[in-house]
Amino acid sequence: MSDDIKIKIRNLYKIFGNDPEMALEHVKNGMGKTDLLAEHNHVLGLNDINVDMPAGKTTVIMGLSGSGKSTLIRHLNRLIDPTAGEVLVDGDDILSYSDKQLRDLRQHRMSMVFQKFALFPHRTVLENTGLAPSIEGKSKKKYEDEARKWLARVGLEGQGEQYPHQLSGGMQQRVGIARALTSNSDIMLMDEAFSALDPLIRTDMQNLLIELQAELQKTVVFITHDLDESLKLADHLVILKDGFIVQQGEPQHILLNPCDPYIEDFVSDINRARVLRVRSVMRKTTEEMGEISGEVDHDDNLESLIERSGGDTTNRYRVMKDGKQVGILEMTDLVRSLVPQGGSSDPEAARRAG
Repeated sequence: MSDDIKIKIRNLYKIFGNDPEMALEHVKNGMGKTDLLAEHNHVLGLNDINVDMPAGKTTVIMGLSGSGKSTLIRHLNRLIDPTAGEVLVDGDDILSYSDKQLRDLRQHRMSMVFQKFALFPHRTVLENTGLAPSIEGKSKKKYEDEARKWLARVGLEGQGEQYPHQLSGGMQQRVGIARALTSNSDIMLMDEAFSALDPLIRTDMQNLLIELQAELQKTVVFITHDLDESLKLADHLVILKDGFIVQQGEPQHILLNPCDPYIEDFVSDINRARVLRVRSVMRKTTEEMGEISGEVDHDDNLESLIERSGGDTTNRYRVMKDGKQVGILEMTDLVRSLVPQGGSSDPEAARRAG
């Protein structure tokens, strides 16, 4: 995977109302969402958002209803224009794009997977999957091989002649993913893509996305209100509240170091042993450390290690990555990591964090 930044968001504000420029001055002077609505009848959607989204990785934008997460993702393909700020894709300022450049961005460089599937009921599964090339004027004969390839990849081989109403919700969302892949775009935007699915189907879709990412390394921007889903999918996690970023960073780091009571509340009920990885609690070293109880992979979760150790807190493990030692894990350190730590009491410091 590349660590290059695919999408940069700089000082992004969005205010809904009759005079957003007037309202923006109040926001920049410290007025929050509640007061802006009460005193000026304007809605603060986004408040000074700054995010770098790495190429080939999954950035998850998480927050409760009204936090601004769906507003943010719609700025990336300019379904919404900001009140102020920059959105850079591959270094290009897309806010300066012409209509033609915008069409090219949406057709070739970005694809979107929606919560409600957004399939055309009068088109077959194959025709829905080939939507992007068909919009460009390509015939079904020219795109069907590509569409069938991606349908097979998402587990829908042989379903091309069906219609959406003949498929379950999970199968329809697989069509949505296949459609996004058939467009051959580098960037996939996924707005609450799995929220409408039953829990077991949702888990299957999350696993499918992880498999596809390992294979294809798309730049994925995934919107969700679910912390478990965020921790499972994210390489980079951004947590929003009332339009501003409370904390962002590597999910394991956020779980171990919540910067604010709001984040502490989010992570308090998480099964930490199932989510945390060995790499997050090990001590980095390539030196031999005397007697060890065995070797573990840096990406194993702590739950598997607890089971393996039988709960013996005297055990020590050599941590391996790609056949080389990268650290040592003491079981006493593992146990300490399972106890939630207190966060910062300074809200402004919390807002700046990440």
